[in-house]
Amino acid sequence: MKSVIRIMIYLIIVVIVVVGGGTIGFISTMNSGMSTYDKSAPELNNVQVPEYDASKPTVAVLLANEVTEVFDFLVPYEMFAMTEAYNVYGVAPERKIKSLTGGLDVIPHYSFDEMDSLLGKSPDLIVIPFMPILDENQYAPVREWIQKHSSVNTTLLSICNGAENLADTGLLDGKSAATHWGDVNRLIKKYPQVQWVKDQRYVQEGSIISSAGLTSGIDATLRVISDQLGDKAAMKVAEQMNYPSYEYVLKPHMEPFNAKLSDISYIMNNAFQWNKLKAGVLLYNGADELDLSSAFDTYGASGTTKTLTVSNQNEPIVTKHGLNIVARYQIKNVPKLEKMIIVGADAEFVADEDINNWKDSGNIAELLFLHRDASERFAMEPAFEDLAEQEDIQTAKFAAKRLEYRATDDLSLKGSAFSLEAFLIPVLLGVMTFLIVLFIDLRFIRKKKKS
Repeated sequence: MKSVIRIMIYLIIVVIVVVGGGTIGFISTMNSGMSTYDKSAPELNNVQVPEYDASKPTVAVLLANEVTEVFDFLVPYEMFAMTEAYNVYGVAPERKIKSLTGGLDVIPHYSFDEMDSLLGKSPDLIVIPFMPILDENQYAPVREWIQKHSSVNTTLLSICNGAENLADTGLLDGKSAATHWGDVNRLIKKYPQVQWVKDQRYVQEGSIISSAGLTSGIDATLRVISDQLGDKAAMKVAEQMNYPSYEYVLKPHMEPFNAKLSDISYIMNNAFQWNKLKAGVLLYNGADELDLSSAFDTYGASGTTKTLTVSNQNEPIVTKHGLNIVARYQIKNVPKLEKMIIVGADAEFVADEDINNWKDSGNIAELLFLHRDASERFAMEPAFEDLAEQEDIQTAKFAAKRLEYRATDDLSLKGSAFSLEAFLIPVLLGVMTFLIVLFIDLRFIRKKKKS
C-alpha cells in the first residue's frame, strides 16, 4: 500500500512539474507575441499622412494604446485604401508608436482628438480590430471614443475578436454578432446580452457589422465596400488580393469550426517549443500590408517562431498604402537570425537596395522570398506552406484554421506530420522529474528512515 501511495506521489509531482513548465512556456509565448515597442524611437516629425479629401468618406482604423491584432488592423486598412474612394487613417488615443501582435509597430496618422478636429464630425466608418484589454486605464479612451461616435451615420465594423471590444461598449446589447470560433463560447458567457452567431462569416445589424475569425474580416469588409461602392468595386479589390472565397461575401453562412483534439499541436507549440526559431521580417518602403500580415499572423502566431522586424535605417517606413511603420532592429544590430523573411511578389525589385545591404551584412540567416513566383496566389498560402516545411503539417493546418481560411484544397503542405520537439519536451521533462524524485526518495528519505 505504501508503495502505491509513493508512486502516486511521484506521478503527482511529475504532473505538477510538466503542467507548470508548460504553463510558464505558454504565458511566455503569449507575452512575447504581444510585446510592445521598447526601442529608441526614430524622429517622427516628418511622418507622412495621406492627404485628406473632404469629398470622400473617412475610415478610421483603430489602434489601442497597448497591442492590436496585426491582421485585424492591416488588412481592412489596405482593402479600404485599395478602392481609392475613402480617406483611410490609423487612429489611436495618442499619436505615438503603437504595437501590433507579432512585433510590428505602427505610427498612427492621427490621435483621437486630431481626428475629431480634422473631421468636425464622426468618421463615416470605424474599423474595430481585436485589442486585448490588458490595462483598464490604458484601454478606456478606446471604449469612450467608440461610444462617442456610435450613430446610424457611422458604420462600425468589428474584425474577428474585435467583436469583444464592441460588446464591451454595450453597443451590441440585444443584437446578433459574430466572432472568432475559438472565443465565441467564452463570449457567450461573458456577454449573454449579445446573440452570438457561430455559423456566419459576418453578421450585419443595421450600421453594425461583425466578422468571425480573421479572414472572415475580408468578407465583412468586402460586404461594406459592396454596399457603399457597389459589387464591381468589391470584386475588384478581391481580385487584386487574389482572394479565393468571394462566395462568402454573397452568402456568409458556413460550417463553424470547433476545437478538436488535433488542435493540441497549437497548445503544445506555445507551451513546449522553448527554443523558438528567430525569423526576421524585412520592412521596406512600398511593402504590401496583407503580405506583411502573412508573415506575422502565421509564423509569429504559431507558437514556433519569434518574428523580429528589421529595416535598413532607424526611420519610419511607408507601406504601399501609406501606413508608417518602424522596425525594432536595423540590419547593423539585429540579433542572430535563422531566417530572414522578405514579403511581396515584387520585393526583389522594390527593395533591392535593402536586400543587397542585408546580403552584405554577413548575417548567415536563410533568405526567404515568401511570395516569389506567387503573384497570382492569396498572400497567406505561401506562408502556410513554408510553415509546414519549417515546422510540421499539423502546425500549418491549425494556422489556416485559426485564420478561418477555408480555401485549403490548393495548399501543398509538405513536412513532418507533427512537431517532435513540442511533444518530446514534456515527455523528457516528465521522465527527468520522475527520476529525480525517485533518486531523492531512495537516497535521502528511505535511507533516513532505515537509519
